Formats: sequence, C-alpha cells, structure tokens
Amino acid sequence: MTRPLLALSLGDPAGIGPEILMRLLAEGDLPARLLVLGDAGVLERARRALDGAARLPPVVSGPEEAASSDLEVCLWEPLPPLAPLPALGRIDAAAGAASHRWVLEGARLAATGVVDGLVTGPIHKEAWRRAGVAHPGHTEALRDAACVDRVLMLLVGGRLRTALATIHVPLHEVPGLLTTAGLVEDLVLLDRELARGFGFGFGPGRPRLAVAGLNPHAGEGGLFGREEIDVIEPAVSEARRRGIDAHGPLPADACIPAAAEGRWDAVLAMYHDQALPAVKAIAWRRGVNVTLGLPYVRTSVDHGTAFDLAGRGVAVASSLREALRLAAEVAPRMRASKDAQEEGGLNTAGAPSDLVS
Repeated sequence: MTRPLLALSLGDPAGIGPEILMRLLAEGDLPARLLVLGDAGVLERARRALDGAARLPPVVSGPEEAASSDLEVCLWEPLPPLAPLPALGRIDAAAGAASHRWVLEGARLAATGVVDGLVTGPIHKEAWRRAGVAHPGHTEALRDAACVDRVLMLLVGGRLRTALATIHVPLHEVPGLLTTAGLVEDLVLLDRELARGFGFGFGPGRPRLAVAGLNPHAGEGGLFGREEIDVIEPAVSEARRRGIDAHGPLPADACIPAAAEGRWDAVLAMYHDQALPAVKAIAWRRGVNVTLGLPYVRTSVDHGTAFDLAGRGVAVASSLREALRLAAEVAPRMRASKDAQEEGGLNTAGAPSDLVS
C-alpha cells in the first residue's frame, strides 16, 4: 500500500519549525511522504544550524508534481523567496504572513485531495496579528477555510485524548461561554470523529466519553458552583439520549488520569489548562494537537515557536514525528469512512443520521 502524502506547513520562519523538520530528515525513517510548504532559504538556514546534518528536500514546481512523483520529501514554495530572511527569535509580520499562507495552502491541498492530510509546524500568534490575520491561531483559521461551523481541539499524549470545550480565552470568561447546546455539539462531534478514524486503540462499540466538571470536585453538588448542575449535566443527558456513551460531569482530577490508563476513550475538558498540563506531563515533547471536524486529517506539534531556541540547533523533533505518525495512521481510516459513507448513505461515523443532527 502506498504511504500517505502529507502536506507539512513549515511554521514561523523565525522559530524552531524549520529546524525540527531538518532534524527529522536527518533522523530518517519518516512515517509518510512529505510535501513541505515553505521557503528554501529558511530551510537552508535551519540546515546550517544543524551543521548540515540533512540535505535540503528538492524543490518541485507545484503540488501536483509531488503527488505524481515517488519523492519521499519535497518542497513547494507558494510564495516568492523571503528576502531578507526574518530574524531568528523575533516577532515579524513578514514571517507571520508567510506561515499563514503556508497553512492555508496546505488546507486547500488537503481539502481537494491532492494530499492525504495536513501537519502544521508551530506558528506565532502575535506574528499573525501583526500580519493582519484575523484568526488567533490554526484551529480557527482551518475551521473557516473549510467552511465548517464547529471544530474541536483534541490533544493526544500516550493513551490520553482530551478535547477542549473552550480554547484560547481568558479563564474568567470560560463559565459564560459554556452552554448546554454547545457541549452537546462538542460531544456529537467528538463521538463522530473518534469513530471516523481518530479512535485508535479502543475496542468495538461507540467511544466511551468522560465529561469533566468545570469546578473542583465537579461542583460537589452545587457547593463549589452550579455549572455542573445547570449546564453540563443536561448536556450529558441529551448526548446519551442521542446514543452517545457520555458520562459526567466527573471531577477532572479523577477522569483525566483514568483516561490516561484507558478507562475512557476521550475526555471533554472545559478549558485549555484543565487538559494540556496532563497531556504534556504524560507525553512531554511527544504530544500531538489534532483538529476534529475538518474534512481531512490535521495534526500539529503540541509546542510553540520556541524563539529562545531558534538557530541554536538544539530543538527536538519528537512531537513533529508523532504528529506525522498519527496523521499517516488516521488518513486511510478517514478515507475508508468517507468511501463507506458515499456508498452506504451513512454519516461519517457510520451511525444513524440523527446522531449528528
């Protein structure tokens, strides 16, 4: 079977994205074929930072050439060469604009089937803002590029998979952003996407989903807050009515460790730092960020641009390797699920359509 072809957006040129790619190429044994979206000059600088440990990938004239060739790794430059190169370790509008364009080109190639999926290098949100990009990050940009109403951020580390009901918002805003209807939509999406291809490792039947409470001890019956009673419990009940194997609200400090041991197939967490510290503690430098709800597989490293390390040749590529491995593993499943849907008239989970209404 032909290995998947994945688009890889290079990330911010001033950060460690180019270096971790070149380190990965030096280490070899890639889990998929790669079409890198970036800039040859940026990669050459990263190659020198690693003392020339890997060769630059050949430049192709366009993505179709990469798709029709037998190249293991190649580079396509959607933009004119960056000149001068953005300074390493500094926020730069030109770097933000380039990294944004590379992401959108990768999304287009994945959505049209030229590549089998998209893996993204680390971007800098402030560089995007300075470049005039309206989106705060990858997740929102990819959602709008795909013209879908809702996506979920899923973090994968070891056996732990945890999705986020809210993402990049101030903590004091989280309670007001949580709604019963929104949590039901999140659980429907999480259930569907796990069944469609991201639920590697669990047995037959629908995914087992834990829903974390917002407050300590999941509110302790209202003693520490009523969000569990007024918002989260009704969402879990409605999800179960729709056939989803959801449970909660459960104390986060109990259900997240239990998920890491395999008791749950995924946890729906209420906010960013309820979930990410656990993922990074379990899989430091090996975590993967996934966007659920897109018409293709998208994974990413679980770290940022690390401006303080850029150009020093010390950044490790373990999270990027895991992101590529996961995308290569999931892409054929998503393709098979899509084929089954088209042949049998089922939704992407192979379940009755009322589960995704």
